[in-house]
Amino acid sequence: MTDDSRYRAHRVRRQDRADGTILLQSDYEMSPIAWTTGDWLHRWAGEAPERVFIAERSGAGWRELGYAEVLQRVRAIGASLLGRGMGPETPILVMSGNSLDHGLLALAAQYVGIPLVPVAEQYALIHGAHGRLKHAVDLVKPRMVYADDAARYAEALALPEIAGLERLVSANAEPGMVAFDDLLKGDGGVDIDTVHAGIGPDTVAKYLLTSGSTSNPKAVITTHWMMCANQAQLLDALPFLAAKPPRIVDWLPWNHVFGGSHNFNMMLANGGSIYIDDGKPTPALIDRTLENLAMKAGTIWFNVPVGFGMVVEAMKADAALRRAVFGELDMIFYAGASLPQDIWTAMEDMAMEVRGSLPLMTSSWGLTETAPATLLQHEPTDRSGIVGVPLTGVTAKLIPDADMRCEVRVKGPNIMPGYFEDPEKTREAFDEEGFFITGDAMVFVDPDDINKGMKFDGRISEDFKLQTGTWVRAAGLRMEALKLLDGIAADLVITGADRTEIGLLIFPNINALKKAGFETDTAENALIGRNLHSEIRHRLAERARENSGSASRITRALVLAEPPSMGDGEMTAKGNLNLRKVVTRRAELLERLYDNADPAVITIKES
Repeated sequence: MTDDSRYRAHRVRRQDRADGTILLQSDYEMSPIAWTTGDWLHRWAGEAPERVFIAERSGAGWRELGYAEVLQRVRAIGASLLGRGMGPETPILVMSGNSLDHGLLALAAQYVGIPLVPVAEQYALIHGAHGRLKHAVDLVKPRMVYADDAARYAEALALPEIAGLERLVSANAEPGMVAFDDLLKGDGGVDIDTVHAGIGPDTVAKYLLTSGSTSNPKAVITTHWMMCANQAQLLDALPFLAAKPPRIVDWLPWNHVFGGSHNFNMMLANGGSIYIDDGKPTPALIDRTLENLAMKAGTIWFNVPVGFGMVVEAMKADAALRRAVFGELDMIFYAGASLPQDIWTAMEDMAMEVRGSLPLMTSSWGLTETAPATLLQHEPTDRSGIVGVPLTGVTAKLIPDADMRCEVRVKGPNIMPGYFEDPEKTREAFDEEGFFITGDAMVFVDPDDINKGMKFDGRISEDFKLQTGTWVRAAGLRMEALKLLDGIAADLVITGADRTEIGLLIFPNINALKKAGFETDTAENALIGRNLHSEIRHRLAERARENSGSASRITRALVLAEPPSMGDGEMTAKGNLNLRKVVTRRAELLERLYDNADPAVITIKES
C-alpha cells in the first residue's frame, strides 16, 4: 500500500467460483468516459490553446504545434477528406512512421469518422516484407494510403496494389499524388460541425493489425469508446496525470497500440505534449534519441528494456543527461518484456542522485484487442516483471491450473467488439460469458495477498508436451535461456513438442560474437565455430546440473546462419519471432536438431 497521492494504492475485489475460476475487479469506481477523442481536443484547445500538443525535430530545434492550431488543422484536413468522398467505408492506410503530419491525419480521420490503418513502416521499406503490406491492403481495402516522403517510399507506392489508390504524401509528391498541404486548405462546401456531431463512442477510430506472431495479422476494430475508456481507467490509477500536464519524448511506433493509442492518447486526454523522438534503440539511431532527451526530456518515460539499457549506459558517463532525464520525471514505464534488475537499480540510483526521490517505476499488461492497458502496477514496487491489478471497469477471469498458473480472460469497456471482416475469429475470441480469451497466463506475486498484483507467465499457446506427457512452459524457459546465452543469442526458439528432449534453435548475435572473438564461419545453414559451440555447451551443461527435470532441462541446440525473415513471416514488425512460422519454415533444421550424428548439433549428455 502507499499513501503517495500521486498514485492510487491497489484495492482489488476477489470472487472465487465453485469451479475454481477467480474473478478480480478494482474496488474503485470508474471515472466518466469522454464521448470521442475530439472531445479532448476541443477541451484543451479551449483551456490551453497555446500549450504544445505535438512536436517533431526541425533542424537544430523543434517544430511545435499548440492545441488550438492542431484543432484548426484537424478540422481543415477532415473537411478536405470528406470533400474527396472519404467516410466510414473508405479507410486510410498509413505506411510511414511517426510524424507531425501523421498525428494530424490520425486526429482528423477520427474527427470525421474515417478509419485509420497504421502499419509498420518496415512493410513498405523492406522489399521482402511487401507481402505483409499487400496483406494489409487486401484485408482492410483502403481508398487512400499515406506516406510522409514519396521518394523514400517510392517502391511501395508503385506497387500495383497501391498505385491505383489515392496516394497522399507530405514531401516529394509526384504527378497523380495528393500533397498533404493541399488538405490544410479545407473545403468550404463541407459542414464539418454536423459531421463531427455524428461521431460517437461506437464510431471506428482505427483498424490496428495484430502482430501476427501466431497467424496472419488480424485487424482489430478500435472504437472511440475503447480508447476513451482506457484513458479514464489510466487516470483513475495515476492521478498525477491530472496534477500537471504530462510530457513525453517518445519513439514508440503508432502502428502499435502501445505507442499509438496508450501513449498518444494519454497526452491528448490530459492536455499533455508529445515530442516525437526520431531516434530508436538501435546502434545507428540511439545517438539521436540521446540528443532529443537532452533537449527536451519528459515527465513520463516510455520505452522497451533494450532502449532503457542503451540510455542508461550513456547516462553513466553524462551527468548533464542524467539531470535532464530525471529532473521532472514522474513515471518510468517499461513494456515488451521485463526490465533487467541491474537496469532497474541503475535508474533508481540515478533518480536518487538527481532528485532525491523515485518516480513510479512500473509496467502494465494488455493487447491490441484491449486498447491496451487492462492490468497496471499503479503503486510502487521494488522489482521488475509485475504487471499489477485490474483497472477500473475491468473484470479479469482467471482459470488456474494445479500450479496456480492462471489463464487470463477479460471483460471491460476497453475490449474490442471484434475483428474486421472476420466473424469466425471474432466468435473464437470470446467465451460463453463474453470474456475475451487473451491466451496469456499469469501467476500471483503473493497468492495470499491479491493486492500485490500478478506477473506475466507466457502465452498458453507456446506451451507444449514432451512425449512423456510432461508440460513445458516454453515462454518462461525461453526468457531463461536468453539470459543464459546473453552475448550469444539474439533470439531463440524452444523446441521439443512430441519429442523426448527440449532443444534450442538459436539466432546468433553476430556483432556480439565478433566482439567477443568467437569463430563465426558458416556452413550448411549452421554456425560451426568450435569455440562458440564449446561455450554454448558449457553454459547449458552448467544449467543442466541445477535443472534435472525433463520439463526444463535443455539438452541440445543448433545455431542458425540465416536470420529470421520478416518477408516470410518469421519476424513480426515488433521484432518478435513468429515461433510457429520459424519451426514450419525450418522444418529440416528442426529434424537436424534431433540428429545426434550431425556435427552442427550441440548436445548435453545426462549428468
